[in-house]
Order: sequence, then C-alpha cells, then structure tokens
Amino acid sequence: MRCVTYAGETVITTDDVAASLIELTAATAREGQSEAVSIPIVTEAGKVAQAELVIGVGNDVLSAPLEWDDEEPDFADFAVELRRHRLFPRRRLQAVESGPDDDEPVEWDFDQPTQA
Repeated sequence: MRCVTYAGETVITTDDVAASLIELTAATAREGQSEAVSIPIVTEAGKVAQAELVIGVGNDVLSAPLEWDDEEPDFADFAVELRRHRLFPRRRLQAVESGPDDDEPVEWDFDQPTQA
C-alpha cells in the first residue's frame, strides 16, 4: 500500500494504482497538459472511496510506502484504467537491424501442401 500526497492531503491506495498515477502524472506534465482523474482510496475508517485529482502541469504528486497490516483491496482494474489513459506512456516499437544469421534465404514452395 502507498500514501499518495496531493495538494497537502494524503490518501491511501494500492501500489499499482499509485505507480500508474505517478507515471500518468509525469506523462501528462511532459505534454504540457492537465487532466482530471479519479483513483480508488481507502479512508481512515477503512472504507473504499474515490479521490478526484487534477494531474499534470503544476500538480505535484508524491507516493510513499505505507505499512499495512490489513487485507489489501483489489484496485487492479482501476490501475489498468489509468494505464489506458490516452497520455499514459506506451512502449514504442523499435526497428531492429537484422543479424548475420538473418541473411540466409528462406525457401518457400507454395505448390507443396503443408504437413500438419
């Protein structure tokens, strides 16, 4: 579990939500934008609730570890939602040069049926 500090307030959420939020916040700021997002939190009373945040330019978010003895809530779907955000960083495909073994010709015989 993690404590997320935002605008002088601290909320508690899961590691995956906090990590996704931090990454999305940084990506949004890199684009020079701000976005409103909602994350699941655990209140002081131990209830699940939602926190609304504006992330991006000018909005600092801090995530710190928290000792947690209770059962962790399953917020995995919310972390996935944050990672689906249009500004969340995506891995880019990179061109790879062929190696020395890649130069061998492949022989295809389209007239022969394939063996199953």
